Amino acid sequence: MKKNQKVAVEQLEVGTFIRLPISWKDHPFLFSSFKIKNSAQIELIKGLGLKDVFFDPEKSDIEPVTSADSQQPPTEEELTTLKEQMLSDKTAKIDEQKKLIRDLKKTEQQFERSVAMMRSMVSKVSSRPLNAVIEAKDLISNMTSMLLNSDNLALHLMGDAKNDEHIYHHSLNVAMLCMLMAKELNWSREEVETIGIGALFHDIGKLKVPSTILNKRVALSAPEENFIKQHPLMSINFLKLADSFPEEAKPLIANHHEFLDGSGFPQGLKADKLDKLSQLIAVVNEYDNLCNGTNQSKGKPPSVALGMLYKNYNAKLNTEYVGKLIKMLGIYPPGSIVELSSGQFAMVMSVNLQQLLFPNIVVYDQLVPKDQAPIISLQNHNITIVRSLPAAALPKKIHEYLNPRDKISFGIGTN
Repeated sequence: MKKNQKVAVEQLEVGTFIRLPISWKDHPFLFSSFKIKNSAQIELIKGLGLKDVFFDPEKSDIEPVTSADSQQPPTEEELTTLKEQMLSDKTAKIDEQKKLIRDLKKTEQQFERSVAMMRSMVSKVSSRPLNAVIEAKDLISNMTSMLLNSDNLALHLMGDAKNDEHIYHHSLNVAMLCMLMAKELNWSREEVETIGIGALFHDIGKLKVPSTILNKRVALSAPEENFIKQHPLMSINFLKLADSFPEEAKPLIANHHEFLDGSGFPQGLKADKLDKLSQLIAVVNEYDNLCNGTNQSKGKPPSVALGMLYKNYNAKLNTEYVGKLIKMLGIYPPGSIVELSSGQFAMVMSVNLQQLLFPNIVVYDQLVPKDQAPIISLQNHNITIVRSLPAAALPKKIHEYLNPRDKISFGIGTN
């Protein structure tokens, strides 16, 4: 039996999974596609004036055949009360969605300002190093105040980076996640700021790497790979121009690719030579690189990247910090593609760091225009995430609708 065949409304039964062929605004249900839970829902569908709906046998518990044993239909008064309640709930959910969108836009604007500041700071390191360091300290101080003074933080998925801005997005990602981790680890404000400013500039040495090597899309030669592996030390040399740059932040810049077992680079240091800030940035930097990939390797879904850190890096990374990162981001970090218990597909847009099991998601609904795609919080809905899946597994039309990010960037806001 093929999917989404037409079926008469009169044949609907509890347990059938249907799609309503009308606009999301023209019915009281939260979604246009759902599994029928009770006879009252069937009566409400009949009240919409529809003759047919679309039926999906693969997601249904029962075939839509009229049954003599069907439940007693609700009275007109019961239906009216139910419909009013559903419309009221839907209006509240629309208001909630508008707030989520406002929060996302506000965070997006803050993130774009931070990217612009980052670009400005890097350009000033050579010509006006004192100004660059002052601006960096101000940015990190403001971020630290927000992180330490708010108990309702959210991690939001940002828009894709332009090709020439990946280094800034990556540096901001690493800085924000390191600072969040430091807060979760109960580090002092001074340590939070130190790892933040170090993370901002940890990859500045890559600006000294020729673009023909940095942007190469085929396998690097051994000399090219060895050259790129020197970028942490290039970053330190670059920052020698800024004598006001905090000395305590320099080790973490030099060591952000070093592993506990000595297999990292550029110096092959082992655990006893790596301070806690160096060990923390190594975890976060590796996670962000796994998510976003390189010119030679594709990025991994965020949940897969976390799983790889947990399974494959026991000897290389601080396991306490890996565990803290997993706990902080949750099972479904921003950017994850998920399947819902309602049978729909969605993308995680933001995670409330105090409510990790209930992320905010954008949901695919083919009857809702892409620019009006519903963003909902799972916290207040009877919907759960069934599984995470790679973006490549999505059908083309759903992939185009949800628009999974090629590069994962994070912004910090409040809920």
